[in-house]
Amino acid sequence: MKISIVTPTLNGLPLLKQTAESILSQQSEDFSLQWLVVDGGSTDGTLDFLRSLHDSRVTWQSGPDDGQADAINKGLEQADGDVVAWLNCDDLYTPGALATVARAFTLHREAQWLVGRYQIISLDGQPIRQQVVDYKRRRLQQYSHAQLLTENMIPQPAVFWRRCFGERVGLLDTSLYYTMDYDLWLRMATVAPPLVVDETLAQFRHHGGSKSGQVNRQQFDEQFTVMKRYCTNPLRRAMHKLHVEKVVWAYRAMRWMGK
Repeated sequence: MKISIVTPTLNGLPLLKQTAESILSQQSEDFSLQWLVVDGGSTDGTLDFLRSLHDSRVTWQSGPDDGQADAINKGLEQADGDVVAWLNCDDLYTPGALATVARAFTLHREAQWLVGRYQIISLDGQPIRQQVVDYKRRRLQQYSHAQLLTENMIPQPAVFWRRCFGERVGLLDTSLYYTMDYDLWLRMATVAPPLVVDETLAQFRHHGGSKSGQVNRQQFDEQFTVMKRYCTNPLRRAMHKLHVEKVVWAYRAMRWMGK
């Protein structure tokens, strides 16, 4: 089995080095690896770093793009693995994560996509916001399509899918700024449920410079707009809107408490 990982980046060199290590250290007889880096035209030494890797598993390109979703799509279009995913340039895979993914897809041949657990970490690599992680884990263990329409409990860095399945459901919607992942999960979920793997596969790095790390109302308003594409039920829409309010105020409270 071959696994292709796409990483979009723009002037993210310090964290990209750690992301690279977390990907390229993944080795197992269960899979081969392809890492595709799509750079938006960095000027911080990223290209020198990529040139220095001298690793046949690494493919990279650099040039203007139309944003994060467009960069990811460029990488997905070039990926030739049996299984694909994307990992942003500030996130990490846990040791052995890709071997776990390969074994899961081999054991569950009916599975088209899978999602595992994740951690939230600080810039210095310490686990934080454990209450958020625990909440999403509980919700994911109770996964249903209806619940996914109410809230996005799926951690993006811990999602993988068969490339042929991705070709069927389509690429990311480049018109979306925050929630292109949620839109993709909903399209996938209308075709097949995810295989839920109860192992920690990835670490999401929380910092003020990341889009999702900012957790603002615009992000959740866009999420609600995406949800309405796939659900006309007024009660389910109302439940989602109520959940948005709950999450926004919960994150505001955490910021006020310095968490």
